[in-house]
Amino acid sequence: MGEGVDGVLAGLRARAAVARGSVSAAERMAYLRSLVAPFDRSSVPVMSLVDRVACDGYRRDRVELEVLPGVRFNAYVLVPAGLRGPAPAVLAVHGHGYGSRQIIGLRPDGVPDADGNDLYGRFAVRLVRKGLVVVAPDVVGFGERMTDVDRVYDPEATSSCYRLSMELLMSGYTLTGLRVAELSGVVDAMLAHPEVDPDRVGVFGHSGGSLWSLIAMALDERIKAGVLCGFANTFADSFLAVRHCACNFAPGLLAVADQPDLLALLAPRPLFLELGADDPIFPASGFRQAVDAVSKAYTDLAATDRFRTDLVPGVEHAVSGRFSFDWLAETLTS
Repeated sequence: MGEGVDGVLAGLRARAAVARGSVSAAERMAYLRSLVAPFDRSSVPVMSLVDRVACDGYRRDRVELEVLPGVRFNAYVLVPAGLRGPAPAVLAVHGHGYGSRQIIGLRPDGVPDADGNDLYGRFAVRLVRKGLVVVAPDVVGFGERMTDVDRVYDPEATSSCYRLSMELLMSGYTLTGLRVAELSGVVDAMLAHPEVDPDRVGVFGHSGGSLWSLIAMALDERIKAGVLCGFANTFADSFLAVRHCACNFAPGLLAVADQPDLLALLAPRPLFLELGADDPIFPASGFRQAVDAVSKAYTDLAATDRFRTDLVPGVEHAVSGRFSFDWLAETLTS
């Protein structure tokens, strides 16, 4: 009887592990740049105001962005009440769900969510209450940015990740590359915003949002600090152990880097890794392995004080923020 498919996959993983053992940090950076490079960001980002709402302790602006030629999408900009002059800012990146509205306390139709007790915990609002300007863009493929084909084919669908991933792969591109290219353009727009201090910009991502935030931060040193929730792990324990969305995968990545290798690219910039101890898709065992590897990278650069972690008891695949919110605010304001 021939070798089973599990054996074939195990052999390919072993070969990939051997290959990535000789890959340098510079080569890993080059791989990440290759994902983003095909998407033209030559145009100057445009941000225009659509709507403005006064909220309890902050102002909520709905804006339209164009950061890739001809591609327009919406975002929310949350500004602390009584702000005087430019302030530290955070790019808030949602993952799977219904888009930016989910992290600012709105339902998919824009109506305020009286509960808000979901995996995101309104983290954008919690950050603006720390005195940070928060920019929360709609990531392509979610909410209002689903494809028309998916809306017609399955009215109950929550994303267009599969369709976008497959079509981009057929054309030689990746959805990760497109998403990171857009996030980099959002950073451009943030730096031009009159209420943002361009020298104090950070990123806060959750789940898939952490993957795109990680790559955006690795490629853009204007992002001074990052919090990555619900993501830090090893590929063997997470992406390759349980079923994950197709949008998380990129051709040849396993032979270039494991998750800890990618996270280590952020050293020595301030980094906070958070995970729920009961997360079923990014398990605690893989998180501990990633923390050990990334901690070594920070130690080697004499930057141990810039690396923090939190494995939160009793939390599943959700944002806690019990330490990470204050840490980010303090890091960007100090």
